Amino acid sequence: MAGFSWYLSEGFQVIIEKSKEDKCSLNDVQLRFLCPDDLEEVRALCRDWFPIEYPQSWYEDITSSERFFALAAVYKSQIIGLIVAEIKPYLKLNAEDRGILSRWFASKDTLVAYILSLGVVRSYRRSGVATMLLDVLIKHLAGPVVQLPHEHRVKAIFLHVLTTNNEAIHFYEKRRFRLHSFLPYYYSIKGRCKDGFTYVYYVNGGHAPWGIYDYVKYVARAAWSGGGLYPWIWGKLRTALTIAWHR
Repeated sequence: MAGFSWYLSEGFQVIIEKSKEDKCSLNDVQLRFLCPDDLEEVRALCRDWFPIEYPQSWYEDITSSERFFALAAVYKSQIIGLIVAEIKPYLKLNAEDRGILSRWFASKDTLVAYILSLGVVRSYRRSGVATMLLDVLIKHLAGPVVQLPHEHRVKAIFLHVLTTNNEAIHFYEKRRFRLHSFLPYYYSIKGRCKDGFTYVYYVNGGHAPWGIYDYVKYVARAAWSGGGLYPWIWGKLRTALTIAWHR
């Protein structure tokens, strides 16, 4: 990742288009968390970027609540990009999103991160700003240093995207997000229903629900790591016979 400066303020979708305008250097981009004073500027940007109309309460929450990871990229004292993600318990997800993780993680301690918005001002797109913001989020949630209060309990980062937003889909797939599910009529935009996709990036050992192939692969790997398939089978069989004998 290119170098950048970082400072803290007091107190869905990705929009990517080709641009022939001048680009900024990432070395001159500063990162800071959103604060209440950013509300009007952020609302103007989101109205320009996204087809969805967010309520006033949403802007108040992302600029003040600790529940959100709301990071801004600033260039020449102006916000040129931002990423907003909500950290929430896995068990409180909506039904359509509950299947992004294996049942092994169905615990009150498991957290997930939901990317609500990721956007960049038109004249600064294709400069690496969106990638930088996404990388910082991933590093915060899955880096080698424990990040309180989330620690390493976040097992997945996911998002919803319009099926017609090919640029965004390519952006996420290039960064190893996996297509998880198709969501028919998920969006309502200007009175019309639009289809969506769910994309997931797994962190901290999280993974999708396993199929038969995954279980077979796991058993085979465990067997061979223990010295070979036959010794492993014999060991399991001997344990079962011992238990049966003592009964």
